[in-house]
Amino acid sequence: MKKIMIKDMENYVGETVKLGAWLANKRSSGKIAFLQLRDGSGFVQGVVVKEEVGEEIFQTAKGLTQETSMYIIGEVTKDDRSSFGYELQVKEIKVIQAAVDFPITPKEHGTEFLMDNRHLWLRSRKQHAVMKVRNEIIRATYEFFNNNGYVKADPPILTGSSPEGTSELFHTKYFDEDAYLSQSGQLYLEASAMALGKVFSFGPTFRAEKSKTRRHLIEFWMIEQEMAFCELEENLEIQEQYVAFIAQAVLKNCTLELERLGRDVSKLENIQAPFPRISYDDAIKLLHEKGFDDIVWGDDFGAPHETAIAESFDKPVFITHYPVGIKPFYMKPHPTRDDVVLCADLIAPEGYGEIIGGSERIWDYDLLKQRIQEHGLDESAYAWYLELRKQGSVPHSGFGLGLERTVAWLSGVEHIRETIPFPRLLNRLYP
Repeated sequence: MKKIMIKDMENYVGETVKLGAWLANKRSSGKIAFLQLRDGSGFVQGVVVKEEVGEEIFQTAKGLTQETSMYIIGEVTKDDRSSFGYELQVKEIKVIQAAVDFPITPKEHGTEFLMDNRHLWLRSRKQHAVMKVRNEIIRATYEFFNNNGYVKADPPILTGSSPEGTSELFHTKYFDEDAYLSQSGQLYLEASAMALGKVFSFGPTFRAEKSKTRRHLIEFWMIEQEMAFCELEENLEIQEQYVAFIAQAVLKNCTLELERLGRDVSKLENIQAPFPRISYDDAIKLLHEKGFDDIVWGDDFGAPHETAIAESFDKPVFITHYPVGIKPFYMKPHPTRDDVVLCADLIAPEGYGEIIGGSERIWDYDLLKQRIQEHGLDESAYAWYLELRKQGSVPHSGFGLGLERTVAWLSGVEHIRETIPFPRLLNRLYP
């Protein structure tokens, strides 16, 4: 008898198989018990009929507690009533370990309670679906960049400098030297791009900002791209192609998960390149037309502003050419305006906010040195970064996509904390 995964049941219709599973939920009706089983690959209903299995197995089924682990043997049959399409006609049950007082029951629980029990909340149908969407985005990311000639680079997590200053970094010591948890791998990707042409990275990043909003994390995962001989407009085209690619991959490969999450997939079906663009100047005008009097030219956008701008479009929208004063030191100035830089933020629809930040980088040595000094940064910490501008410097651009916000948007969940397996540094250390 073959032991299989739930996701593979379609290949074993009419056959008797063995599953290793946990009990997600159960109900009984007279002489029939219905077991909601999960094994990590999916969920399926197991049907236990007393007349077919006998008194002992039927009583075992009725006595199973939530999250009890077991081996279960049964015949795979089609079930057109369920979205999964199959169920298991149970013949035997062997309990591995009976769970006691599992704290997350089918009733409603508050977010804080669920986050305190994150190690167990991950087992729920909703969280299982979110993690599968997250995994598909990661899988599609590697496919996109590999298919387009990129090389994966791995920037360090402990760094001696920061792309955006050190005020929002976690400080530590690297033996006798100051070091920081990485805020971004961008500077190292720029060096990699000068060697490999087109590079990307995927790894954890950290921001030392306490926040309990539904859109912010202290620890999150970033997908970053850098490309030599690439100016801003070409980089925007790469961004929209990439985002469209992962959105369509989720639509294609996460049908059951999106249905379980109640996601309105019609809002994802039109995520195709090109995406609309609006300049920062015009975005400020648009906000004033919409009645926002709390923002003037030179201010950065808050969540309400981004949402209002996004509502004017049915796709993600690029906001381009931000004021130089609210962007990092490395962004290249506009060629005809000294008050804005060659950059863009990509704002997701439906109030999910910025999912990508990108720019063309300064590749002139003297200008970059000047900007480092103007921002009060330690020039010696950036000596290697400056040297890139002396050894065959070229125009180059890149971007960073926040994985968790993208997962939240594509899966339609309300709170970003649902999109990361273990948010250890979310205002308190995870035990």
